[in-house]
Amino acid sequence: MLAPIAWRTPPRHYGPWELVTSLLTEALVARGVDVTLFATLDSLTAATLDGVVPAAYSEDPSIDAKVWEFRHLAHLFEQAGRFDLIHNQADFPAHAFSRLTDTPIVTTIHGFSSDRILPMYAPYQDRVHYVAISDADRHPTLRYAATIHHGIPLGDFPFDPHGSDDLLFFGRIHPDKGAKEAIAVARAVGRPLDLYGIVQDAGYHDREVAPADDGVSIRYHGAVGGAARTTALGHARALLHLVNFDEPFGLSVIEAMACGTPVIATRRGSMPELIEHGVTGFLVDSVAGAIDAVARVGEIDRSACRRAVAERFSVDRMADAYIRLYRTIIA
Repeated sequence: MLAPIAWRTPPRHYGPWELVTSLLTEALVARGVDVTLFATLDSLTAATLDGVVPAAYSEDPSIDAKVWEFRHLAHLFEQAGRFDLIHNQADFPAHAFSRLTDTPIVTTIHGFSSDRILPMYAPYQDRVHYVAISDADRHPTLRYAATIHHGIPLGDFPFDPHGSDDLLFFGRIHPDKGAKEAIAVARAVGRPLDLYGIVQDAGYHDREVAPADDGVSIRYHGAVGGAARTTALGHARALLHLVNFDEPFGLSVIEAMACGTPVIATRRGSMPELIEHGVTGFLVDSVAGAIDAVARVGEIDRSACRRAVAERFSVDRMADAYIRLYRTIIA
């Protein structure tokens, strides 16, 4: 299992690719699969941990991302013959090594960002088995082995049957994620809004979030992990996920629903695959639509949100789907 090295596996706070890598790795080990996890050396796993990268480059400024990424890749592929299969969770750089080994390779594409990355995907689809994380994120010119939605361990997300009167934003502080729109909705409906997430665009934060943060009606808390994270996800009337891009998946969406919190999301990307309109939340096309949806949140049964995650987005379902794929490829 090849993890990214931007963050530790699993991440302390932010790091969705590393989080999914960790969840899948631990679920495979629990099923008796012999897994070697190639990740930063401070990573935590029940698998066999192997690696050369001392720490995550997003956490340790002494780690040069380009230099250590290729040390990381070389360390795995120099011993590729030891493994029945390599599962790459670290994007396209691994494809450069794919024709230097006979070991089958699976790449989970954690979001197809643009056509600019096609030159490192299209020429290697005869050697690498691509997995999409949603049907919406499939590129029309690529062949895919499967679409496998992410899964989460339901037991890690306590169900809150009541929530609160407050609204929630949970994601990167970046124009793509719609913090500005969430603030506009909260002000329009007169409900407090709590915002959580790393600042990925400092200028956007300074323009749109910081001036609105009065500590009372609009409250920005920064990144959060552990019990504080799950409490925030469950203790809300609704999650506002008013994205301005075609979201490939959206872990915070299923995490909020697992806690019982309905989601109001822009009808883009994978959102129609994750949210059942009128049952687990609402799909909207504008800020005005989101404002109307807040008034309807009381129609949503919070237990239905949790049931949907249990049925469709469990870590067990994800692990079983990957094991079926591995067996097909190896056979």
